Amino acid sequence: MRLTTSVLLATGLVLAAGPVLAQDVLVLPEICGVPAEAPAAMDHAGMDHGAMDHGAMGDDGHAALAAGMDAMHSQMAAAMEAEDFDVAFICGMIPHHQGAIVMAQAALDYSDDPFVRELAGAIVTAQEGEIADMLAWLDARE
Repeated sequence: MRLTTSVLLATGLVLAAGPVLAQDVLVLPEICGVPAEAPAAMDHAGMDHGAMDHGAMGDDGHAALAAGMDAMHSQMAAAMEAEDFDVAFICGMIPHHQGAIVMAQAALDYSDDPFVRELAGAIVTAQEGEIADMLAWLDARE
């Protein structure tokens, strides 16, 4: 059974209504073991993000993508520290899916391409449903 957005909000998962800023926080269920405040910024120096240089992009659309990705990486790393592997996987996937929603929302806000906009809308719908499923699974584990 899929949960509605209002139920998601009631569980404490903050879904972005627009581009997420670096200070926006995704609040995960207690079972994930992540404090309600934003986890500390993760050091990405050793990670290979290809040619992704957030400083070189310059426009608002790229900034929205970059902010969402930075927040997602920090939250995902913190969430995957749950002791139980299955819980760690699900807890890590929630911010990963939220990152996809943030990127798709940026596409809806900044793209004029019909294919990109249609795909972005489908991504938001699919990822919200999958987040609801994961939250329900976590709720059943507590």
